[in-house]
Amino acid sequence: MNKHLIILAWRNIWRNKMRTIITLGSIFFAVLLSMMMRSMQLGSYDMMIDNSVRFYSGYLQVHDSAYWENKSINRMMENTASLRETIETTAGVESAFTRLETFALSASDELTRPVMVMGITPEAEDHMSGLAEKLTEGVYLKDQSKGVMISEGLSSYLKLGVQDTIVLIGQGYHGVNAAAKYPIEGIIEHPNPQMNKNMVYLPVALAQSFVYAPNRITSYVINVTDRAQLPAIKKHLKNELGGEYEVMDWADLQPELQQMIESDNSGGVVMMLVLYMVIGFGIFGTIMMMTMERFREFGVLVAVGMRKVSLATMITLEALWIGILGVIISFVVGVPILISLHENPIPLQGEAAEAMIKMGVDPVLPFSLNAEVFAMQGILVLLILMGCLLYPYWKIARMKVVEAVHA
Repeated sequence: MNKHLIILAWRNIWRNKMRTIITLGSIFFAVLLSMMMRSMQLGSYDMMIDNSVRFYSGYLQVHDSAYWENKSINRMMENTASLRETIETTAGVESAFTRLETFALSASDELTRPVMVMGITPEAEDHMSGLAEKLTEGVYLKDQSKGVMISEGLSSYLKLGVQDTIVLIGQGYHGVNAAAKYPIEGIIEHPNPQMNKNMVYLPVALAQSFVYAPNRITSYVINVTDRAQLPAIKKHLKNELGGEYEVMDWADLQPELQQMIESDNSGGVVMMLVLYMVIGFGIFGTIMMMTMERFREFGVLVAVGMRKVSLATMITLEALWIGILGVIISFVVGVPILISLHENPIPLQGEAAEAMIKMGVDPVLPFSLNAEVFAMQGILVLLILMGCLLYPYWKIARMKVVEAVHA
């Protein structure tokens, strides 16, 4: 590309400083508002996913290939050394621990309630979800514990406290009757309201004894060091473990959360496109006015020997200069703001904050620094400018030099 055209285009945009400044201002505010809106939206999704993963599912789970469809206790898998080694040695896996989940009927002297019985690895579970911090009475479980922890809602309903005995009746492995009574060692307030009503925790070994399934588990819960590597880790584990096992990520495990995020994300994208559409009409008006005002100039340039292709190139460069300048100014102002908001999220107050605290979520409005926040702005501005340039291209292509010179 001719460097003289680049210089000429730069000089041309400053021939009418006010018009250029107004156009830059419209691009600046559109990009800045869009960046902040998109950053806040993606930050909220990240927080939702992290909280959901932290409280229950983990980023990945490994099950027997037929377990998840009906969650039958008869489809448990053996916790073999080769399975454990394959999972733990996979690049990108931060931690992996076992669970045994089943359902049972809990009972006190006079009351009963269906419950989820979850055999856990206490230390690993606490590391992921901070379960020990939610303890309201008693002590947290150890691997060798012979008692259980129950949720606060279940404790209140059954009228049972620490050191009382809870009875569990259910189905064991391959139809064996499962029935036992356990002392209550601790009571926790679970952040999920539904799970706070019906959760019973016990060490994995004790859960295996309850269902008569030694060395068998329902799942491996896996956390990763970098969520961006999740698809690659999932694919690797699927290839390594083969068809005997199923590997599911958080979106597979919680499709309702994925659907909610996708739906809200679509709405956010539409809002951003509407914002850019409004700004696009402003940019188009500026370019159209610039073209009409300079039509005689274009005719003179072609008359003295400039090709129409070179003229169109010059107009393109002028638009690119304005677009690039607008985006750069937006980034110079917006990126430090977003970094600050990412490091220091906006605190929420009042009922919204109380509701989030009860759910175990930090009462803040988070912001994301995902590359998408910044890349999308530049792409959209470029597309708008290219669309607006269709008008001057059309005028130049149809331009008759004699008429343009005498315009």
